[in-house]
Amino acid sequence: MSLSRSDFDQYMVPNYAPAAFVPVRGAGSRVWDQEGREYIDLAGGIAVNSLGHCHPALVKALTEQGNTLWHVSNVFTNEPALALAEQLVAATFAERVFFCNSGAEANEAALKLARRAAIEQHGERKHKVLSAWNSFHGRTFFTVCVGGQAKYSDGFGPRPAGIEHFDYNDLDSLARLIDDDTAAVIIEPIQGESGVLPASREFLLGARELCDKHGAYLIFDEVQTGVGRTGHLYAYMDYGVVPDILSSAKGLGGGFPIGAMLTTAELAKHLAVGTHGTTYGGNALACAVAGAAIRTINTPEVLGGVCRQHDRVIAGLAALNARHDVFGEVRGKGLLIGAELKAEYAGQAREILAQAALQGLMVLMAGPNVIRLAPSLVIEDADLDEGLARLERAIAAFLAARG
Repeated sequence: MSLSRSDFDQYMVPNYAPAAFVPVRGAGSRVWDQEGREYIDLAGGIAVNSLGHCHPALVKALTEQGNTLWHVSNVFTNEPALALAEQLVAATFAERVFFCNSGAEANEAALKLARRAAIEQHGERKHKVLSAWNSFHGRTFFTVCVGGQAKYSDGFGPRPAGIEHFDYNDLDSLARLIDDDTAAVIIEPIQGESGVLPASREFLLGARELCDKHGAYLIFDEVQTGVGRTGHLYAYMDYGVVPDILSSAKGLGGGFPIGAMLTTAELAKHLAVGTHGTTYGGNALACAVAGAAIRTINTPEVLGGVCRQHDRVIAGLAALNARHDVFGEVRGKGLLIGAELKAEYAGQAREILAQAALQGLMVLMAGPNVIRLAPSLVIEDADLDEGLARLERAIAAFLAARG
């Protein structure tokens, strides 16, 4: 059977608008489509393919586990899940781990835990959840309402009560909302979908202090920033601010779907037997692959390489911009980088993505004004340089098309 991009429109729900080409094979930071055309991948499956495509350590783990045990549900436990939980506890602030299948589920669990713990300790009034405007925490109805973007939450009926929003990186805005009825404050250390906007250390420190003052739980949404993306295993380590609850997904499985919620033993006890669950969470296949990903990434060589490649990307974008003058600001940490278009090109990031595909390059948007790069954490210099060269050709073509 020969399938093509047009079959998407015939068979799939139209909530996506995928590119015109169909990738069929990947190796490292390169991808090939149905026509055999090669692409440099600087998108990383939206910060998911933390070790690129078909990394040997992940292939080995998946193959070995695939020949051993796939799924038993949480009626039973399994060794890969226990091993991965042990790894995460050893490497982070956490003492307990809950496994699920996605970032949305990890945030759903984090928010449910925070509310339940607050209510069990202080009563029903302590249920308020605070999050930043323009944040993104997933696509379940609870998480999409917690995220401060009406374009994702409108049109689905009445929203859950008790959710309020503050301005990101504005401690005064948060201070005006937080009170003793607040159960949780959820923050992305870097707002990914809204333009790759890093939090200031002062803001996160202030949020930690306000949560302590009002007995609220601080949740860090590290779905996009976690597992080496910023040059630290988790971004909170870079900031020196420890949350009560942390959500992780995307790069955790290196391309295999898995999510995790990390927290303390004291908080975890509020999710007693039967209070929350998932059929697939902690699946042996997913946990085996994620364990291999953590073992590979959480090393000085890989994390140091992320920081080195960050500098290479920033220098490359600066040189590109000196020649074409399209970016007003380049920002981010590690290998999560956003290049914001100047005002005269506002709203045209999608046009640059289309030109990039024609040049054999896969990149991302972060809103209509920002080109987002989230390549493999182990991308080779030659691939990174070639990717930046193709981006420059795409931008030149974009500018030429404008006349």
